[in-house]
Amino acid sequence: MEISDLIEPRAVMANVRAANKKQALQEIARRASEVTGEPERAIFDVLIERERLGTTGVGSGIAIPHGKLAALKRLYGVFARLETAIDFESIDGQPVDLVFLLLAPAGAGADHLKALARVSRLLRDRAVCEKLRGSDNAEALYALLTENTASHAA
Repeated sequence: MEISDLIEPRAVMANVRAANKKQALQEIARRASEVTGEPERAIFDVLIERERLGTTGVGSGIAIPHGKLAALKRLYGVFARLETAIDFESIDGQPVDLVFLLLAPAGAGADHLKALARVSRLLRDRAVCEKLRGSDNAEALYALLTENTASHAA
């Protein structure tokens, strides 16, 4: 599974303004709704429910919020580079500025886990994250996310 299987250019957001975790998730849910055709509220509710189980702030300024929606037919990703890092209750206490949302169909057990692992592996690469943080252009961010797929393959 490649990152390009999960996201498309319109699913990449640059310079997202959010004062806190809830606002960031609302903005990303709005874009995810446009990309998936699912209701924004349903997406937001799934994300908030998941955050109640424990933060998806994985450290080093990165969050990978995720959830499952019964109506989805495939996996979807939405990437956002926040204009200003925010408190995401991350495991390392660091504020978050890179967010990769992952939405999966209700029955996507193994595929969902593979996609989470794939995204995590990509965003653990410090060089990739530095480049993502250095760009405020959605097209450039999309290119950065999808260009390194061979070096981060599962």
